[in-house]
Parts: sequence; C-alpha cells; structure tokens
Amino acid sequence: PPRILTLEEPVLHLEHCIAFAVHGNPAPTLHWLHNGQVLRETEIIHMEFYQQGEVSEGCLLFNKPTHYNNGNYTIVATNQLGSANQTIKGHFLEKPFPGSISVYLILTPKFLCLDSKAFSFQVSIAVGLAAFACVLLVVLFIMINKYGRRSKFGMKG
Repeated sequence: PPRILTLEEPVLHLEHCIAFAVHGNPAPTLHWLHNGQVLRETEIIHMEFYQQGEVSEGCLLFNKPTHYNNGNYTIVATNQLGSANQTIKGHFLEKPFPGSISVYLILTPKFLCLDSKAFSFQVSIAVGLAAFACVLLVVLFIMINKYGRRSKFGMKG
C-alpha cells in the first residue's frame, strides 16, 4: 500500500509549495482535500509531481494565495493495495480586518459614515468640487475661444 514519506508546510519559492513524497507500488493516484472537502485543481492551485521508481515527489502549488486558502490540506494516496493520507496546516495570509465580518465589502452610505451629519457634509463637499470643476471648464472653454485664435502671422496651409 502507499506510504506518505514527507509532507511539508507551505514554503514560498516562485509560488507557494506544499512539498510531498509518496512511496507506493503500484504507483498510487494522488488527490487533495482542503478542510475535508475535495480540492479542485485550477490555474491558481495545482499539483505537479514526478515519478522516480516507486516514489512520487512534487508540490501542491499556489499562485498568490489569500486568507481564503488557509486551512488543513490532506494528501490522499490510493492504489489497489490500500490508501494513506496525511494532513498539514497551510497558513498563507492573515484575514484582513481581524474580528470583523465581511460587511466591509458592501459600500453603503451608512457604512461610510457613522452619522447623517458627516454624510451630508461629505456630499456637500463632493457637490462643491463638481460645481467648481464645471465652472473651471466653462472658463477655460471661453478663454480658449477668445484668445486661442490663429495668429495673423502664422503659416498658411
């Protein structure tokens, strides 16, 4: 039956890598679990390994993992004679804004300001800046039309 020789914590090379080595004859099939659920391989998370005799060595690779990828990773090796598994904890990034729920992703006026006075002040500032920008554009347009005419002494086309 297969036997897991090594399973190492994630290390950053070009990508994050959970290195493993599995021994088995016949060669076992390998798959991964993340927090007990089957891990689907994608472009972001994929396994690369090579077979050298009865030993399979490789990495579970992560391309720029986030806090969503934190958790327990289990390698499962199976062949006709049995199966073996081993789990390791993978920690890549801290959760942003620890202790808070994910409401910070929803941008509502109530979230942006704690009270209505502050919100109305922010709105009045935004409206004032927009009005100033409009007036500036109108003045520039008038100045360009009045003083931006062609010179009498310019080259004729």
